[in-house]
This record gives sequence, C-alpha cells and structure tokens, in this order.
Amino acid sequence: MRQRHIKNRDSIVEECSRYLAGDPRALKGHWNGLFGRKAPLKLELGSGKGRFITTLAQRDTDIDFIACEGAFNVYPRILQKAAALGLSNLRVLSEYVADPTEFFADGEISGIYLNFSDPWKKRTANRRLTYREKLEGYRRICKSGATLEFKTDNSELFEYSLGELSACGLVPDIIETDLHASPLEIFNIHTEYED
Repeated sequence: MRQRHIKNRDSIVEECSRYLAGDPRALKGHWNGLFGRKAPLKLELGSGKGRFITTLAQRDTDIDFIACEGAFNVYPRILQKAAALGLSNLRVLSEYVADPTEFFADGEISGIYLNFSDPWKKRTANRRLTYREKLEGYRRICKSGATLEFKTDNSELFEYSLGELSACGLVPDIIETDLHASPLEIFNIHTEYED
C-alpha cells in the first residue's frame, strides 16, 4: 500500500530525533547502551505506522523495543507516537532490514514480531520475512528461548511460512488460524492494518 507524502516530515523527524537509532550498524552488539540499561531487547520488522510497537512499549516498560521501518513516509508516524507517549524504551531503526545480522549481534534479541508482512510473489519469495535464510538470521541474533510472533491475513503466506519454519527445524508453539475468534485475542495488540 502506497503511503501519502507527509508534508511536515522533516520537522517531525527533527523534533523526534531522540527516538531514531542513529547509525544502527554501529550499534550492533551495543543496543542496550542506546537505552542506558540492561533489559531484554525485542524488535518488530516492518512496523508500519507504529501502533503495535508503541502500545507494546507502553505496556511492557521493562523491555526495550526497536521498531524497524524503512519507508520514508511511514516511520515518522512511529516517531510521533513515541514522542506523544514519552516512551523511553523504544527506538526506530529507519532502514529496511534485509539481513538482521547486519544490525544485531548473535544472541542480542529476546523476541521478534512480524505483523502483516508483504507476502511478495512466489518468484520473489526470498524477500519474504519468513524466508528460510531470514529465519536462520533471526535464529542467530536471538537468545536461547526467544520468541518469534507472526501474524498475517494471507493464507498463502501463512502456509509458506509454516513450511519455511519446518525446513529450518523450528516448531511453532501455537498455530492459530483465526486469531480474532480465539481465546488469544484478549492478548492481541492490533496494528492499524489489522483494524
């Protein structure tokens, strides 16, 4: 979905720059220093306008969060939300993360969220966030016992992702085909897209 141009984009980015990660490659292995504390670090890849990750950061103040969103006309909305909420445990990595090992050290991450990722066509399946090489990258950057939470409304991507998980030897703890009608819905934080 194409996002509209944000007229005051540059001023938003300037006013909310304390929420930007700066040079994310230089932070590899040192993300906790950005927050000034030792806390579990979780990230959302493809954060969109940021409702999910800002709500999560507001709820779970004992965890630090990285919102990864490379879209030029989207990530400023996350910055605005973080500033409005005064979040001290959220930073925005304003680049697309094709290879997570480029930005995060082995064992640095406690959890990853993939919410309504682009399903891409079969011929470009290697761009999918659940492609096996990406899953292997996630495994490298995650601590033992880390979680990967994945939500999609695309049945083809869902089935594909289950196959990729299996190919990597990863077994899901929970598989829910209708999250909104399940008992898990009470724990579900909705994204803008989801609503």
